[in-house]
Amino acid sequence: MANLQNKRIFYVEDDARNRAVIRILLEAAGAQIEFDRWGFAETAIPKIKAFQPDLILLDLMLPAQVSGYEVYEALQRTSSLQKVPVVAVSASDPSVEIPKAKAKGLNGFIPKPIDIDHFTNALCDILDGKQIWQSHSTQR
Repeated sequence: MANLQNKRIFYVEDDARNRAVIRILLEAAGAQIEFDRWGFAETAIPKIKAFQPDLILLDLMLPAQVSGYEVYEALQRTSSLQKVPVVAVSASDPSVEIPKAKAKGLNGFIPKPIDIDHFTNALCDILDGKQIWQSHSTQR
């Protein structure tokens, strides 16, 4: 398992099961994890800013018609968060979302369901300055 020791990862995700799986994986790899389930910029951005993350993960389909891209745009308007890498983690169609995410400036796309054997390695790659554009889960 990849080492995310002392890395701070913030995840905007509305599904409780997804949050639970990600918490287990990331904490086992040594990361500190914090969540926001709604993605409303007025509440999520101050919470993310206070957490001072090394990496931000965004679900693209959030409640109340909020898009992960809206959260990303709000992050980009926040000077202290502009340089933090952001990765979409989504069940949305990768053939549609990867070009869109690249065009907006995100650092990667990881499809759901996540591949638990490779997820933390992908996050380490992102933290090392690489971009990750996965079009399908390798999970069997």
